[in-house]
Amino acid sequence: MKLRASLSAAGAALLSAAAFVSATPAGADTQPVRLVSPGDPYANCTIGASQNGVGYPSAEVEPWVSVDPHNPRRAIGVFQQDRWSDGGAKGLVATYTSDGKHFTESPLPFSACAPEGVNYQRASDAWVSFGPDGVAYASGLTFDATTPRNGVAAATSYDGGKTWKHLSQLIADTNPAIVDDKNSVTADPVHAGVAYQVWDRIDQVTSGSNAHYNGPSYIAITRDHGRTWTPAHPFVDTSVIPNSQTIGNVIVADPRNDTLYDFFESQTYTDVNATTPSDLHFAVVKSTDQGRTWTKPTRIATDSSIFEVDPNAPDDPKKALRAGANLISPAIDPKTGELYATYEGTDFTGGKYNDIQLVHSTDGGRTWSAPVRINQAPNAPAFTPSIAVNSHGTVAITYYDLRYLQPGNTTTLPTAMWYATFPRGGANYLAERRISKVFDWLQAPFAGWGHFLGDYEGIAVSGGEFRPILIETNNSAQNSTDAFSGLLAPNGVSAPHPAPAAPNLTTPPHLNAHRFQH
Repeated sequence: MKLRASLSAAGAALLSAAAFVSATPAGADTQPVRLVSPGDPYANCTIGASQNGVGYPSAEVEPWVSVDPHNPRRAIGVFQQDRWSDGGAKGLVATYTSDGKHFTESPLPFSACAPEGVNYQRASDAWVSFGPDGVAYASGLTFDATTPRNGVAAATSYDGGKTWKHLSQLIADTNPAIVDDKNSVTADPVHAGVAYQVWDRIDQVTSGSNAHYNGPSYIAITRDHGRTWTPAHPFVDTSVIPNSQTIGNVIVADPRNDTLYDFFESQTYTDVNATTPSDLHFAVVKSTDQGRTWTKPTRIATDSSIFEVDPNAPDDPKKALRAGANLISPAIDPKTGELYATYEGTDFTGGKYNDIQLVHSTDGGRTWSAPVRINQAPNAPAFTPSIAVNSHGTVAITYYDLRYLQPGNTTTLPTAMWYATFPRGGANYLAERRISKVFDWLQAPFAGWGHFLGDYEGIAVSGGEFRPILIETNNSAQNSTDAFSGLLAPNGVSAPHPAPAAPNLTTPPHLNAHRFQH
């Protein structure tokens, strides 16, 4: 149910020329990440079909990743498996490694398609976080396609992602006016066994004498390694401003003093139907007592993002895109406590198309810098940033962009993911590197209002290096997307020089436009 800022005239054909470079040789299409989603544990499951939904078999979307802070070789990635066009997926899957190279998949128990899974038809919004003792906590949305039942669930792994235990339903709603959305989980880096699940809970009645719209942030906390969780309760109140909600809540924790920071977007609408936003901005709240009490929100930056579109066909609904606009990705420097946040915005393009913007705070989130532009290819829209900071203060950001798109190409949408690193403070590039193959975004599942790789992608610190997880498309209707991951050094490419040639993407996209319902 992610809502977007209104579409502007972003229709001019946008060229692509790189100011920084890929590490791959010109004309080649190698990549430093490898496949981590080789199978499909839900291939034979038929649960969750709906009258209008189109299924995308073997399609993985919207990944997240976490690394054991004391063993960089242990990592867990999570993602949606077998996406549906009208919301969610057959289930969620974890892919785990104990040597940093070889990955094995395990079903997450967040839908009826998973063995011993919770009794819901679909799942969405996978998230995972390792604690300081190697215990991993997973989060997922649970819901039905044919009833209004929906909620948020948790599970815990004590063996690095191989098995998942203590399946817990943190909240369960049956009222069709109430939707739980955009969950995440963060393990406390100081107190072993403690983790925090957060999400937004939207209560919307659009007619009658009780018409209202409200979407506060909710939290549930475990203090016993995921065996039990506190009752879910709101911790960011949105009722004080009519027709308001939060979305995209993510907690980062300061390992020096265990201060928690919850980042989100604050959205206010002119009407109870939530059709026209009047204020979209990113904000943060803080807790110094392990989530028991929280400050009032501090404004970070205005959200100036617009709908993501194919620049060569901005008005074609079959070529609409769905990416990370309206969501914020935060991180913290574990040595200094400096806070960073990245998001899509149009501050540097006059509202024409989205760039990747970065802000930071050196005073615990009280004040924030002006945004700087991260993506450097001129006139190339960029999408879906994720951020991490290692113990040396190196800032790493991943994002997709369209620098390979040529004017007049209305058949394919060449897309690649890039990895940019900076020294502490977020200024002066160390490197920008292409880490994916160049692929056709229009081959991705159509989810709600556009072709969907994920509202978010993931990146985590792995020792002194970084581990991203990302989605690429394939030229196959039976396996349209896959997840990839690998280890990346904090520095690398030194030059600027011309970007490598993109592969020839001439296969017509397989398009199935359907209305997003969940």
